[in-house]
Amino acid sequence: MPHILVDRLVKTFRIAERKPGLRGALTGVINRRHRTVSALGGISFTIQPGELVGYIGPNGAGKSTTVKVLSGILVPDSGRCEILGRVPWKERISHVRDIGVVFGQRTQLWWDLPVIESFDLLRDIYRVSQSDYVRARDELVALLDLDSLLDVPVRQLSLGQRMRCDLSAALLHSPPLLFLDEPTIGLDAVSKLGVRDFVKRLNRERGVTVILTTHDMDDIEALCTRVMVIGQGRILSDGTLKDLTERVTRERRLTVDLVDGTETVQDPDAEVVRRDGHRIHLSFDPERVSAATLIGRIAARHPVRDLYVESPPIEEIIARMYEQEKL
Repeated sequence: MPHILVDRLVKTFRIAERKPGLRGALTGVINRRHRTVSALGGISFTIQPGELVGYIGPNGAGKSTTVKVLSGILVPDSGRCEILGRVPWKERISHVRDIGVVFGQRTQLWWDLPVIESFDLLRDIYRVSQSDYVRARDELVALLDLDSLLDVPVRQLSLGQRMRCDLSAALLHSPPLLFLDEPTIGLDAVSKLGVRDFVKRLNRERGVTVILTTHDMDDIEALCTRVMVIGQGRILSDGTLKDLTERVTRERRLTVDLVDGTETVQDPDAEVVRRDGHRIHLSFDPERVSAATLIGRIAARHPVRDLYVESPPIEEIIARMYEQEKL
């Protein structure tokens, strides 16, 4: 049985409009105009227990709307949605006991209270037994290195520290399902690596099902075994990163480190994408020329220090998909 079942889910918003200036404001009072925006246009997918799914798309694509519907915060206009066998917005109390939610730009901690007091309040809200709470709290404090932060008011935490505390808060009641909406936004490199490592361990060791929405493609590459791309309220792609790459382009990249940085590399079946000193980045179509053949030709003509073959950066792949879909 899937943890998440979404079938033809539709959500629209009615937005007020008015012309700029005083005249526009007065006209808007008398004759208010509205337009309807389709946030979700009939999306369907299932997520099995233990999956770690990346959910990506441009701003306004419908990512956060989806997470809010799955969390029970928003009610869709139509369609079917079941989380662990429940309808989120109809069974909210029992539903929220089995999910954890982290919004990167919001906190569920109390701003003026020390972190440990926020944790204690969440224990009461979720009605977690004292023994289960202490066990989960101590484990999360150790995993996320929070011991020195427990007595610090939330407002005095850095963004990275607060995010680690929010992750812990979302998991104090040991939910089997975790929604992460932009969890690494604004974090420095060290904090990002810490959050990624924790999410990976949580999924691998505890089997927690995770949905991750993000604009950071490094998060997707580091964590996700499956990627769903949403645009204009519809699912554009659903599969592995390899599936996504092959759908958008056949292109591969050959990076060559030359011994002589003054040499140029030319080949009829490859195009120079850019050059960084001794390092040259080439683009080629593997159906036109194999990587082995291209490497052999270049190595025969130039002294080579090192080389490797890879797919284009995931950022480029996603950007090309958006361009193809006119997003």
